[in-house]
Amino acid sequence: MSEQGTPEPGGRGLVGRRGLLAAGGALGALGALSAAAPAMAWTWQPSGSVVGTGEGADPRWVWDEVADPLVGSLLDSGAVPRVNELLREWTTNGQDLPKGLPTELRDFIEEARRKPDWADPRKLDLAYRFNEKRGLYLGVLYGMASGMMSTVIPKEARAVYHSYGGANMKDRITKTAKLGYDIGNPNAYADDGSMIVTCVKTRLTHAGVRNLLPKSAQWSDVAPEDIPISQADMMVTWHSLATTVNRKMVEWNVPIPPEESEAYLHSWQLCAHMLGIADEYIPASWEQANLQADQVLTPILAPTAEGVNLADILMDFGKEIDGSILSRPVIGALTRFMLGDQVARWLMIPDEPIWDPLLNTLWGPFIAVREGLLQNFPGSQQAYWTFDEVLRQAVLLFLSRGDYPISISIPTGNRPG
Repeated sequence: MSEQGTPEPGGRGLVGRRGLLAAGGALGALGALSAAAPAMAWTWQPSGSVVGTGEGADPRWVWDEVADPLVGSLLDSGAVPRVNELLREWTTNGQDLPKGLPTELRDFIEEARRKPDWADPRKLDLAYRFNEKRGLYLGVLYGMASGMMSTVIPKEARAVYHSYGGANMKDRITKTAKLGYDIGNPNAYADDGSMIVTCVKTRLTHAGVRNLLPKSAQWSDVAPEDIPISQADMMVTWHSLATTVNRKMVEWNVPIPPEESEAYLHSWQLCAHMLGIADEYIPASWEQANLQADQVLTPILAPTAEGVNLADILMDFGKEIDGSILSRPVIGALTRFMLGDQVARWLMIPDEPIWDPLLNTLWGPFIAVREGLLQNFPGSQQAYWTFDEVLRQAVLLFLSRGDYPISISIPTGNRPG
């Protein structure tokens, strides 16, 4: 998800990243061009959606017919800086909107922040309890699985890199992490929560990127599409979060009661709706989510120069925590463990002789001991403590971004240079 930020002094450019790019944007060093991935026909049926019906239109050719022209008019009139200033005051879901907003924007937000008829308050309450119990796992999964996966989603990596937010990844990741932080809070979707605010502001940001990014010559030279962030692209990102996290917890044999699993899904279904994804594309169950992800996410994963550059920046994020165990070797090994050898090779992540076998051998027993499924940890107590500290610091890094004001804003330009 692309957001506006401030260029990072001395930030890494594409050229110079281990000599990856030749003039003209070749990706020969990676041995593949993500644009060469075959386009698959859309076959997922709306009968599997939260509303059980729909037109069945291919989401690759659907964007946001309400937000896009609205934000385009705000950009054309030069109103965006003032709008961003005013929207900083809107921080909780039920709060009155700031005075002075353009009438058409006010009307849009009032409609966009209404929950759909299918929203279930009981499930949302249960989802919070799930997030509270599983917060340690969610932190490492949002960061090391979902976050690193985003760098091998070609369209997302290119859109992020070439939009304004790509010039300051710390700012961009902070704002993206806010989504995971807000959805896990009590009353996330209630009047005193912030999740709806975060989603609606992100929806406006996406509309800004759709208006601005096609004007970027750098993006246009490498992008296979004319307009970024289609409904399909947003569902791909959704699956990199919700579906990927659920799959990993199932793979780790984390015991989750069915009603909690369903509630966690429901919180992300509502997130999708609030981001402007049409209900007919939002899966009704994890089974349907897996079916859709197998079509739209797994086949399109591939390397790009932009993604390798962004992954390189993410590998250093552990430095933000004093005395952090989340060093580049640890983050690299976690990426390989979570996403597999191929993704690690695409991102030019070297083998880690200590951490790779440690994770492959002891992570499963570590989860089993934490969940009370195994009496004794087969490794040393130091190894158990190290894994526990990885989880704790991942939460600190990726899910503790709500302790200071973070304002998601509509961009006014693309990546400089």
